[in-house]
Amino acid sequence: MTWTSAIILFVIIWWMVFFAVLPWGIRRAGDEALGHDAGAPAKPRLWLKAGITTGIAAVLFAIAFWLVQSTYFSFH
Repeated sequence: MTWTSAIILFVIIWWMVFFAVLPWGIRRAGDEALGHDAGAPAKPRLWLKAGITTGIAAVLFAIAFWLVQSTYFSFH
């Protein structure tokens, strides 16, 4: 696996995990003012979710990297 394919694999895994983590802990804002969506989250906590995503993606990437580099599976 080249370093460019490793980066691309990590980015794909990161975004997949990020979209899975986004709905965790969402509470509706309940602000019915004009121009505000009633379903918008009160505190989205995106930095926390990005950190959790990075940790989970790193573990999944390590597993995927090990599978690609190991001799147990042949991709050729």
